[in-house]
Amino acid sequence: MVRVESVVFTYDGPPVLEDINLTINRADFLAIIGPNGSGKTTLLKIMVGRLKPQAGQVFLFGQKIEDFRDWFRLGYIQQKATHFESNLPISVEEVITSSLYAGRKIKGRPSGWRKERIEQVLKLVSLPGYQKKLITTLSGGQQQRVLIARALATEPEIMLLDEPTTGVDHQTQENFYDLLGQLNHDYGLTIAVVTHDYGLINKHINQVACLNRRLIYHGQHEEFCQSAAFRDLLSGGDHLVMHQH
Repeated sequence: MVRVESVVFTYDGPPVLEDINLTINRADFLAIIGPNGSGKTTLLKIMVGRLKPQAGQVFLFGQKIEDFRDWFRLGYIQQKATHFESNLPISVEEVITSSLYAGRKIKGRPSGWRKERIEQVLKLVSLPGYQKKLITTLSGGQQQRVLIARALATEPEIMLLDEPTTGVDHQTQENFYDLLGQLNHDYGLTIAVVTHDYGLINKHINQVACLNRRLIYHGQHEEFCQSAAFRDLLSGGDHLVMHQH
């Protein structure tokens, strides 16, 4: 679904990413982890076309990214996406509707399909009946779920998320990752998430990409737990949250 080949990227200085080769297959749940400043967010932005690498190539669904047009097939939630202006008079329904206009072609759709789709995705994220509520009146966890609903509205085949649980409490984080796990397990949604919350997400993932400018590890989660990359990451003192249950 996503293939990154020999990617190099720099912000007018030393390389942020060097020789990155990575593949995301259908139904994967991939955690992208690594130290602060290791290039995780940059890699995700390259995957969704927000940044263009100086070298290498990205393929989406078998097409070169510069030729790709079916962006509704990808859901993307960027870092700090829940930081809404407190006086913003926008409803949950309007937040979700914006993705439907920007995504899949709507010509020929039956009357009322947009309303039905919003109802469907809000039920999916356990927020039925929230259409008319103002986004700014919701809790951080509820806002996260609205953004998931917004991304799901275009019926994507893969969802990419950049540190989606920043700034919310432990229980909200756990509930959020449980929701992602359900979407992956029950509906086959492919997911890639940049995270420091390894201890919360590890029960759901099946793939790990450990990044520190270069790709230190990429493969099965079970094998990663036995790898030198895992031990090095823990001993490095980086902000990688390992919760005990």
